Amino acid sequence: MREVVLTDAKGNRTGLSEIVEAHTGKGKLHKAFSVYIFRNKGTEILIQQRSSEKMLFPLIWANTCCSHPFPEEDVIAAGQRRLNEECGLECALQESGTLVYRAEDPSGNGIEHEHVTLLRGDIDDQSACQPESAGRRLEPDPDPEEIAEMRWILLEELLTEMENHPDHYAPWFHLGLKQLLFEL
Repeated sequence: MREVVLTDAKGNRTGLSEIVEAHTGKGKLHKAFSVYIFRNKGTEILIQQRSSEKMLFPLIWANTCCSHPFPEEDVIAAGQRRLNEECGLECALQESGTLVYRAEDPSGNGIEHEHVTLLRGDIDDQSACQPESAGRRLEPDPDPEEIAEMRWILLEELLTEMENHPDHYAPWFHLGLKQLLFEL
């Protein structure tokens, strides 16, 4: 049984919940993180199309990866763990803010209600991501159970696509990217 950390609107821990229980019914506000990996001086971002096997928002495009920290896990360590497990990448990450959102899955399979920590990585920063010869992986090798497809996209092109086809992109991706862009 996988548990997630329940929080209040400020991100303070209020308890634990089984993961499916937190994502069904009315949904329970819980801790999550979203990873955004950039390259070429922030002009490109790595995005994923969620696997068709996902309970919520299957085949929707989203940021590089998302998940939930284990109950006693540091959020940056959790982000690096999932980036490696889900995308086959290793990169230093930094916290870049938080947001709270609630979104119902369009197919009615459940609810996302999360206090999200935004984590940013930049593979142009050689101190963050060393070449593969040093043991670090810079090109994605996605887990097909988690990800249907991954692609690098110019930020300008992505913003146009998101404006023209907002329902092709996860609700948290719209919110998180907008918040990150105010930092760029």
